[in-house]
Amino acid sequence: MRHKPFVVCSTHVKAITKNMKRFLLLQLRPEDEVSDDEFEKFLKYGNLSRDEVHRVRMDQGHLPDINLDDYSAVIVGGGPDCVSSDESHKSEAQKNYEPWLHALLDEITRRDFPYLGCCYGLGALTLNRAGRVSKEKYSEPVHGIDVTLTEEGGRDPLLAGLPKMFRAFVGHKEACQKLPESAALLATGEACPVQMIRMGKNVYAVQFHPESDPESFILRVNAYKHLGYFPIEDVQKLIEEIGKETITVPQEILQRFVERYRRSYARH
Repeated sequence: MRHKPFVVCSTHVKAITKNMKRFLLLQLRPEDEVSDDEFEKFLKYGNLSRDEVHRVRMDQGHLPDINLDDYSAVIVGGGPDCVSSDESHKSEAQKNYEPWLHALLDEITRRDFPYLGCCYGLGALTLNRAGRVSKEKYSEPVHGIDVTLTEEGGRDPLLAGLPKMFRAFVGHKEACQKLPESAALLATGEACPVQMIRMGKNVYAVQFHPESDPESFILRVNAYKHLGYFPIEDVQKLIEEIGKETITVPQEILQRFVERYRRSYARH
């Protein structure tokens, strides 16, 4: 049975009060067009207004002091950086923001503070909690895949009632090779077994991109076609395949995350 299409409702977005805490969105894409598109899609599919989001582009160098008590939740997006790259292959921006991010992840996991890591955000969390991330195996080219919920995933309050199998967009050169001992596996895939995890009750991470749609992924194909995600000669084929995808469940997971922690943490 096809899952009903995701529909964004704008009524709740307008119900912002001065007492609401914001969501902290951390980005690492250095390309302005791609970063801006990712930001807009987090707003759209998370059903968020600009007033609800504190956007920090970690790639730009300014890393503010963060007090988690000021926020409802933290979301980390994806990007071309790999947590498993050796220091000689990391940009100066990545060398600068990673210690800052890991200090924040230390506090997030200690407090079981609401977190959603997407792609890079999963790798960073896994590495922070003593799991293993590498390019050894489980990489996936840019395309749509089938994601399957585990038994634990079917019981998770964020995923309850969703289809056991759904389509999602992925594209990554590194992957989780070994889960942290504290992680619960919520969703898996055929080529990459770790697609969604949870630590504690409120710390989540996904390998797929819950903010993406075909338009965004086509933009990323063109932006990253020389970075080794796929053979350059496959660009047109990938664009055609991406354009045929109808992907809705990952976006609903994003919206559920926002709604859950907007209600639970926003007003005091």
